[in-house]
Amino acid sequence: MKISYSLAAVLVSFSGIAVSDGLAAEPLAVAIESLTSAAEYRTASWGILVADLKTGQSVYELNAEKLFVPASVTKLFSGAAALVALGPDYRFETPLYFRGGIRQDGALVGDLILRASGDPSFGARDSRDGRLAFANHDHTYANSGLTEAELHPGNPLLAIDHLARLVRRAGIRQILGDVLIDDRMFLPFQATGSGPELVSPIMVNDNLVDLIVEPGPRPGTPARYQLRPVTQYFQIDFDVTTSEAVSSTVLTLQAQGEHRISVRGQIPLRSRPLLRILPVDNPRHYARTLLIESLRRHGVRVEASLFRSSNEPLPQPQDYAELPRLGSYRSPPFSEFLKVTLKVSHNLYASALPALIGCQEGGISLEDGLRKQRELLRGLGVDVKSISFGGGAGGAISDYVTPRETVRLLLGIAQRPEWPIFREAMPKIGVDGTLVGMLPIGSPAYAKIAAKTGTLVSPDLLNKRWLLRSKALAGVMTTATGREVAFAIFMNTVPLPIGVGTDREGKLLAAIAEQIYCFAPPATVGGSSEPATGETPGQSRRP
Repeated sequence: MKISYSLAAVLVSFSGIAVSDGLAAEPLAVAIESLTSAAEYRTASWGILVADLKTGQSVYELNAEKLFVPASVTKLFSGAAALVALGPDYRFETPLYFRGGIRQDGALVGDLILRASGDPSFGARDSRDGRLAFANHDHTYANSGLTEAELHPGNPLLAIDHLARLVRRAGIRQILGDVLIDDRMFLPFQATGSGPELVSPIMVNDNLVDLIVEPGPRPGTPARYQLRPVTQYFQIDFDVTTSEAVSSTVLTLQAQGEHRISVRGQIPLRSRPLLRILPVDNPRHYARTLLIESLRRHGVRVEASLFRSSNEPLPQPQDYAELPRLGSYRSPPFSEFLKVTLKVSHNLYASALPALIGCQEGGISLEDGLRKQRELLRGLGVDVKSISFGGGAGGAISDYVTPRETVRLLLGIAQRPEWPIFREAMPKIGVDGTLVGMLPIGSPAYAKIAAKTGTLVSPDLLNKRWLLRSKALAGVMTTATGREVAFAIFMNTVPLPIGVGTDREGKLLAAIAEQIYCFAPPATVGGSSEPATGETPGQSRRP
């Protein structure tokens, strides 16, 4: 379906109609329903709530008490809880220790130990200005059919190389023992959503290796590839040819045993470089390999092999106070991690947030973190008994929220000093992150809405198509009348036509947000609207 509403026509049709506050805001109701009632969405379940950001008064609501699959709108909940728990200025510090002695010839007769801190980026995105770099279409989505996926401009080995230089500066020229990664901060677990699956206390380059494939000089010649970072962690069996410029790209990646990948297919002449990702199956071994490789590049001879797991026991946590410390790598502030998480909808980072929250009070598991997150959300005014989460990113089978509790979350965090940081971390509609291009530059709402997107699809094998389980958008705006509102829009259960992606639905939800911007009535004193945060459950109202 092509979304063919005309904003100008809608404005003309509503001219002369008095706009009243609250649930009977007729122009807004008509504008929204003109978009949600299309025949293509007859199977869809809709949940919408628009409320005044200061008073909580409802401006428009539809099925606001019903549970919906939130997809990546889940990240608003985990992100807000983590921002409150950690604070915007929190920094991850990853220290490097050694045990044993250093001989006069520079040989370490003992082990080098990196103690993981849970740093989600661990230098990979750090820029010189103290920020985290990101691309609107993140590389972690490269295997999900997102052809626009691109590399961020950071250096994936920035932290690893920094630690290797510390070893060299300490006068160590040879390591006779082992290189160890202590990743016991919390128990590793599976992420939800697409992209790398393993969440662990040590994460280098998002727990993956980037594979960049480029065509050769003419048809029939071998294509070329490079890895980022360059590493021996993976063995690549590469046989991809350059095809005619008018041909299509065909690329197949298949595991051929531990750390062995075969790559087959074709890439058209003059095609731009094609990005794919190779997720690692053991983040601890991956980090160890990269650290040993970096040490050797920096002139430190390492006797231990890249290709075997370490059998040396790790120190007890209390023993680190007595071990010599070579230094550490310190991350940018947590506000930067929140920005990347929300802007690009980073599933790995968001999945880690509950565990990082739990670690602040001695927790070691995802479950520990989610229980702490529950307390934090309650403190923000969320009725936690009305929602359900199985992870921090969206995509868990038990993830469900209501429009009302989503708006409550936004109203709650808006009352805190961290609010400007949280608002700035969300994508701006049309401008960046997952909302880039969702509204044209000429739209009156362009760049004036900050919101988190959500998309969740599952294969409909019966019909050889996709089922859109959720398309969601939630955030805040200052409307054309100067009123600050929070909103949540959920659309669940839409079969997608064969060969059609979800951009159509993404633009539909952006169009609904645009109507809210244009037609939400101005705030009035003593209005008749009921608070969006009211405790009395009941049937959702429709204007």
